[in-house]
Amino acid sequence: MRNAVTEIPAAASAQALAHFSAQFGFETDCWDVHAALAAGEPGFVLVDARGPEQFAAGHVPGAVNIPHRKLIASRLAAYPPQTLFVVYCAGPHCNGAARAAVRLAELERPVKLMAGGVTGWLDEGFALAHGQADAA
Repeated sequence: MRNAVTEIPAAASAQALAHFSAQFGFETDCWDVHAALAAGEPGFVLVDARGPEQFAAGHVPGAVNIPHRKLIASRLAAYPPQTLFVVYCAGPHCNGAARAAVRLAELERPVKLMAGGVTGWLDEGFALAHGQADAA
């Protein structure tokens, strides 16, 4: 049956493998972030790229609040150059995490985006922390 899904054939398996495998170099998900944080030594810095008011209203426990516009070299100087940053924002409807990822990449910092953001975190059933950000 021909429809909008089948009208364009699926990519060849080798192309699909390359495409979908590459995504893991750019993003992670809420479940994997939660598991890594629960293990105690995640190997990354989790960055909430939203503003301080949104952060205070509810954020992923363990995240630091650095709004995407404030991701500058001097703000990151305390972190070794090889530090992996995992960024998130409100959710799929928000591009703050992508903006943060661009800024970190421009600063030649390793970065991944946490797909789903706060919305995805809550969808997984994980709790948010509340309160102001510590100085990052």
